[in-house]
Amino acid sequence: MALGRTHAIALAGLSGAVVDVEADISSNLPGVVIIGLPDAALSQARDRVRAAAVNSGCGFPSHRVTVNLSPASLPKHGSGFDLAIAVAVLAADGAVSAESIDRVVHLGELGLDGRLRPVAGILPAVVAAAAAGYSTVMVPTANADEASLVPDIAVVPVASLRDAAIWHGGEFEPEPVEAIARPAAPAAESSGGDLAEVIGNVDAVEALLAAAAGGHHVFLLGPPGAGKTMLAARLPGLLPDLDARSALDVSSIHSLAGLPVGDSLITRPPYEAPHHTASAAALVGGGSGLIRPGAIARASDGVLFLDEAPEFAPSALDALRQPLESGVITIHRAGGVASYPARVQLVMAANPCPCGQYGARDSECTCPPMARRRYLGRLSGPLLDRIDIQFRVARITAAQLRTAQDAPRLTTTDARARVAEARGAAAARLAATPWRLNSQASGAWLRAPGMRLPPAVTADIDRALERGGITMRGYDRVLRLAWTLADLAGADRPAADHLGQALYLRRAIST
Repeated sequence: MALGRTHAIALAGLSGAVVDVEADISSNLPGVVIIGLPDAALSQARDRVRAAAVNSGCGFPSHRVTVNLSPASLPKHGSGFDLAIAVAVLAADGAVSAESIDRVVHLGELGLDGRLRPVAGILPAVVAAAAAGYSTVMVPTANADEASLVPDIAVVPVASLRDAAIWHGGEFEPEPVEAIARPAAPAAESSGGDLAEVIGNVDAVEALLAAAAGGHHVFLLGPPGAGKTMLAARLPGLLPDLDARSALDVSSIHSLAGLPVGDSLITRPPYEAPHHTASAAALVGGGSGLIRPGAIARASDGVLFLDEAPEFAPSALDALRQPLESGVITIHRAGGVASYPARVQLVMAANPCPCGQYGARDSECTCPPMARRRYLGRLSGPLLDRIDIQFRVARITAAQLRTAQDAPRLTTTDARARVAEARGAAAARLAATPWRLNSQASGAWLRAPGMRLPPAVTADIDRALERGGITMRGYDRVLRLAWTLADLAGADRPAADHLGQALYLRRAIST
């Protein structure tokens, strides 16, 4: 009996490894055995492949079929190996060309009628195939647009196993079938409204501009109705379009999450706003078998908004501390390790107390002092130390409303232009470094000769550090924010007022 060999891709996070799929037919009792550390969904491929081959008219050998997935020690998940297993069995049976299937990477799930169903993660799988040196991939018709986003690789879309066999030289008569479609890609979401709709709160709008220009994390504290959610929802609209690398990462994570990508990469920054009942695994990712991306990965290169932040489980919030610092989330499980990008801009919003009225001009707080301290104490100090902008948002008064209605307001278009100009200045300054935004620059680099600010300029933050008002991490974050404020103002270097404004934005909640 002969041996058939082809290739598939096993994904772990955004990285993929090539898996050799070998099929051997022996003269033992009929049966199908899949070896090589498959999960439950992949083990069930033996029944799907047999039924699909018979119902599509390709036939299935009435002998013992052994399918080996190599390397055997690599965990393999999902139904995306069905097509590779089927063509390897057909090649071992002599129904298709063994040489032809050995040159192609096969991805796709089989239905019992022989048609191919779309699978999640096609984009990162095709990227991994191209990186491994393969020039041709065969995918379900519904995944063809997504697979074609990877340059320099030929994509062969097929609607059924019979079509795949014919493409590989099988002597079968073509039988047209209706390809299984997947839901259309959703229309591009709006930016959450125009910034001009924000009435009053001029200081909060300027803080939001600084956050967008430098990629800084934000914590908004204020009573209900002050506009915290409105401000956070408008932050993604201020951010520029994604560059090529970020667009590929965002689209790949979108694909891994099982969401349609369409025929073009996602170019707008993503926006994730999980409910406060989300678990730590929902925020950072995980799973008992297949390690799936969490909200922080899906929001990478965009905005992660945590409304009612103190209502989240403290353990879930503290799980964000490490990825916020490193920009990468690495999840370890007994079955493997997966890494996802976590270059996220975190925005948290909170009421000042359980009743929400503490500090409001027109309402009286009914919470005892210990309840107020306990409520905000759910946000740990180490997490807040990573937040560059901590701003108190107040309700506007009737007088402020009348004044603001007649005053010109900054639109999202104009604000995005200011943000783009400030980011351009930062990019020119950071051109010789591995960073793109001020929030990514290391404190050691900002304090090095050539970048170090004079003592007269840093006097306020030096005094705050000396008195314990800020930590060393906080000192560096104030420096980064000051550079962003200088970029927004068109200054070459931060002045003392930029440092003072940055220190105020970081400590506005405690003042």
